[in-house]
Amino acid sequence: SLLLAGEAPAPEPLREAWARQLLRRYGVVFRDLVQRDSPLPWRELSIVYRQLEARGELRGGRFVAGFVGEQFALPEAVEALRAMRREEPAGEELVLSAADPLNLVGQVTPGPRVPAVSGNRLLLRDGVPLASWEGGHLVLRAPLPPTHAGDEERQRLTRTLLAHARGLPAASSGGTLAFPPRPGAAVRLADPPPPLQ
Repeated sequence: SLLLAGEAPAPEPLREAWARQLLRRYGVVFRDLVQRDSPLPWRELSIVYRQLEARGELRGGRFVAGFVGEQFALPEAVEALRAMRREEPAGEELVLSAADPLNLVGQVTPGPRVPAVSGNRLLLRDGVPLASWEGGHLVLRAPLPPTHAGDEERQRLTRTLLAHARGLPAASSGGTLAFPPRPGAAVRLADPPPPLQ
């Protein structure tokens, strides 16, 4: 949000509290990422982040490609990013509510946003948007093979996202829930859910 002409900046304790909360949430912060979550403008938050960097509590630099301006990260986030860069993709899938703050599609990833509506869902594979369930329809966010395997994958994505949107437990082959019943929680999918009956 922007300050109106003549409006005073937020008190320092409030600025620091917001700045630290955003750091805890994301690990890495920059203007384009936090502008939707913070009632304070980036210019106020960046003052706090520069102070924390000067005290050695966080690091400044370029951590996320494709974004201009200052970026700041917690030291443990920098180490986690370095470790992830060395790892091969594992094919791990995650389903979350589009209303979850982790829905950053269209904000820090390419493509249109997934509207933050409670019934919408987002499926990520290794952190990359694969598909979403929006207004009762599957929206592909990555290309599928133009073969029969692509049709099967489309059906699997539809079943997975629809089951999650309905709050139905989709059991994995190990008998555990593929996602928790709590809406908005991010989950790991072990196996595709069984076919809808």
